[in-house]
Amino acid sequence: PAEHADDRDGYLRMVIERLIPEIARRGLARFCDVFVEDGAFSVEEARAVLRAGLGAGLAPKLHVDQLGDSGGASLAAEVQAASADHLEHVSERGIADLAEAGVVAVSLPIASAVLAQPMMPARRLLEAGVPVAVATDYNPGSAPSFDLHLAMWLACTMQRLTPAEVLHAVTLDAARALLLHDEIGSLEPGKVADFVLLDALDLDHWLYHFRRGAVVETFIGGKRVSARPT
Repeated sequence: PAEHADDRDGYLRMVIERLIPEIARRGLARFCDVFVEDGAFSVEEARAVLRAGLGAGLAPKLHVDQLGDSGGASLAAEVQAASADHLEHVSERGIADLAEAGVVAVSLPIASAVLAQPMMPARRLLEAGVPVAVATDYNPGSAPSFDLHLAMWLACTMQRLTPAEVLHAVTLDAARALLLHDEIGSLEPGKVADFVLLDALDLDHWLYHFRRGAVVETFIGGKRVSARPT
C-alpha cells in the first residue's frame, strides 16, 4: 500500500504484528497465504509471515514457482502447508519435498494458458507421490474464467492427466487442499452429499466432449437445489 511504498520492512511488521492477529481474533480467515516470487515476497519474508499465521492458528498456503523456480515449493513443505498453488517451474527438489511433506499441489491450467506459461508438471508430481488438485484460479488478471470444466479439460489435454485423475483432483484432493477432506470431496457415509448429475455417457466422454449444459441436477447436502428444465 502507498503508506508503505518505501518501507517494506514496516509493511511486513504491520502484517505480522497487527493484521494477522486481528484477523485471527475476529475469525475472518482459516488460512494464511503468501505469494513467493520475484517482485512479490521472498522466501525469508514468506517464512516470517507464515510462522506468524501458524502462531495465530491460521494454516499456511502458498502461491509459488509460477514464473520461475523461487524455492517456494520447499518452503511449502517446510511449513507443512495445506497446499502450494501454480508450481509451473517447480524443481525436482521441490517435488521431492512436497511429496515427503504431503502438501497438495494445486494446478491452475487456465492461468498457465492465459500467461503463456508452461503447465504445472502434474504427471511428474503425481508419480512422485504428491497429491494434485485442479482449480480455476478465477481472477480478472490471469484467469478470467470460473469454468471448472474448462480447467479439467485443460488438465487432461495439456497436462496429460486421465479423466479419473482429474475428477479426483477437483473433488477429494481439492477438499484436502482446504483441509476439509473429512467432510466433503467424496460420497461416503458421514460426509456432506454435494454432487451433480451429468448428461454424459461416462466420465471420459464428459471430459472429452467439451460442451455447455451437461449438468442435469445439482444436490447440496443431499437435497436437490436445481434441475435443468425438461
